[in-house]
Amino acid sequence: MDINGKLALVTGSSKRIGREIAIDLARRGARVAVHHRSAESEADAIETLWHVKRAGGDGGVFRAELRDLKEIDEMFEDIKAAFGGLHILVNNASVFSPAKADETTEEHWDEQLDSNAKAPFFVAQRAARLMREGKIINLADVAGHVVWPGYFAYSVSKAALLAVNRGLAKAYAPRIQVNAIAPGPVLFPEHYSDEQRMSAVERTLLKRAGSAEDIVNAVIFLIENDYITGELIHVDGGRHVM
Repeated sequence: MDINGKLALVTGSSKRIGREIAIDLARRGARVAVHHRSAESEADAIETLWHVKRAGGDGGVFRAELRDLKEIDEMFEDIKAAFGGLHILVNNASVFSPAKADETTEEHWDEQLDSNAKAPFFVAQRAARLMREGKIINLADVAGHVVWPGYFAYSVSKAALLAVNRGLAKAYAPRIQVNAIAPGPVLFPEHYSDEQRMSAVERTLLKRAGSAEDIVNAVIFLIENDYITGELIHVDGGRHVM
């Protein structure tokens, strides 16, 4: 798919990797729907849109709590009114918080599963209704393969997302290609200590952290290649091998 002139939604694009993906799509000629979660993140989303326009693209800002199907529907109504359709969805929004198995509460479990598996599914479902042909890319995690003891519910949620990714690839073929990317240590969570950052790097084969650009490049590759679907690409410095 040629990105120029296409319409793209990037969830969680008010900051971090989502912002970088939105900017790069704009640089390649896409109109971008910048999604953010709450009133507190609106200023960051507006800043992302400013970067999108500075990169030569255009778009708009759309708010939705993606755990709420009503808000998802309202967001897509607004996107349809503004764009008329959609060609690209990048399911980037996610939550990442620690809890061991014996520390996991029902509230924590629901937050992780609803944010990281349920929301991407229903966002993709709604997005597909606006697509004649298109690309859906889900941001997954190596934790979906190997459960991290300190992030039990998060790991389960990402395992569910991998199943969603494969299932949607079957459901929407051949008109929509659905793929996933599993980043490694790229942009560390703010709560990570220096020791945790070092440990994450040491668990890669390349013994270094990646960059947001590494993830962006993988997203662009999957959009531009029209003969890949149902795939998971690890962009993790070889961490999944370890």
